[in-house]
Amino acid sequence: MNLFGTAGIRGDVDTHVTPELALAVGGAVAEAIAEGAVADEGTLEPEIVVARDGRVTGPALADAIAAGAAAGGARVRRAGMLPTPALAFASRGRYGIAVTASHNPPHDNGIKLFRDGVEFDRDAEAAVETRVTEGTEPADWDRWTEPESVAVLEEYREAVAAYARGFGAPLDGLRIAVDCGNGMAALATPAVLGDLGAEVVTLNGNVDGHFPGRGSKPTPETLSDLRAFVADANEGIENPGRPGTDAGFAFGIGHDGDADRIVIVDADGEIVHEDTVLAILAERYTRTSEAADPVVVTTPNASGRIDERVREAGGRVESVRLGALHEGIAAVREAASEREESGDVAVAFAAEPWKHTHTRFGGWIDGVCSAAVFARLVAAEGLDALRAPVTERPYRKVNVDCPDEAKGPAMDRLATALPEAFPAADVATDHGVRLEFPDASWVLVRPSGTEPYIRLYAESDDVDDLVSEARSVIETAVASV
Repeated sequence: MNLFGTAGIRGDVDTHVTPELALAVGGAVAEAIAEGAVADEGTLEPEIVVARDGRVTGPALADAIAAGAAAGGARVRRAGMLPTPALAFASRGRYGIAVTASHNPPHDNGIKLFRDGVEFDRDAEAAVETRVTEGTEPADWDRWTEPESVAVLEEYREAVAAYARGFGAPLDGLRIAVDCGNGMAALATPAVLGDLGAEVVTLNGNVDGHFPGRGSKPTPETLSDLRAFVADANEGIENPGRPGTDAGFAFGIGHDGDADRIVIVDADGEIVHEDTVLAILAERYTRTSEAADPVVVTTPNASGRIDERVREAGGRVESVRLGALHEGIAAVREAASEREESGDVAVAFAAEPWKHTHTRFGGWIDGVCSAAVFARLVAAEGLDALRAPVTERPYRKVNVDCPDEAKGPAMDRLATALPEAFPAADVATDHGVRLEFPDASWVLVRPSGTEPYIRLYAESDDVDDLVSEARSVIETAVASV
């Protein structure tokens, strides 16, 4: 497909995600629903909840989507500004469209489609893309609908808090710093943690589509203010974060623009590796699963530390391409059903770095839910104790510049060049090019679905040397296109 990437439609509003495209997508979704092309006809309400993040271009794009869907005969419910997980929550039993570019810069925007709380799979996206490409006709005039407003946020926040209470211990005044990044987490995470009993201090806690406080993608660099804030507040405090005057912070949280990503900062102001956070949650969900065969779905760029903790807890890991956790969950369940083992197999958790699907709560990626569950675990055991069992080998992620039009040809070259450069490695090409070495080191090379990069991931005791050699091969391939 040309329209949809790894996370819906996303791009610059001047050249790609225009009001014209938004109008066409709204009409295409409405037509696909009416024709049963995106779900079995009659299984869901022919109703679409439309919400947006705080970007300046969001209102116009949301209006265009709503107009296209209403003219296509679908019932449209306007939910205003919402975190993407809240829109997914609202799409249960019906459809949802989020206008968001997640962690992309402010001049970008995007469109993400949901049905019954789960992102559209590739077949459903293809059905929409075909209709956008070929064009759709409005429904007969007497089938046009009038959009109505719907309130979602409070119900979502209450549901997250209720779910999180099943884990760990009460927060009871635990002090947590939350950097909302001027994004949609400002509407959810501080309120949920406060409802759970935490004392929350926010940074960049107002919604502003220009993202004036920091870049919308939470990285060690963009979270420098949060890291310094936590470290300075904790200086000289032996047990930071517990209730009391000048008690510091137990930890910090950073979110992206639409609140599906989460980054954890420890009491020293250091980033807790995203795969360590994933491993902690995966192990906990595996241990508490009632299934005989608990499965954790991850992506090929996830660290081996996750496999280790899941195996220790009695589960197993299945891998799926990036951006397709929902497809991986469905595949595991379908395979179990075909083997008539559905009662014994359960997807306990699904995650890729920074993005977690809490399958007992819902089928969508949810950074707000991660914040609430993780906070309760920290309250019960402490962050250091949660991290202690996790083996943290050196891990690197590197972006190599590559224009979008060069990604395909470059990856074709790399499918041959990388195995030639590393002849001792086993090679898999299901999700990019992955090299696995006899000492358990590995490299993954794949094109970004949202930015002009080829991604390089590596985990090894000699990770810097491995990255240097692999990067050289990638740069040569890109230059040759």
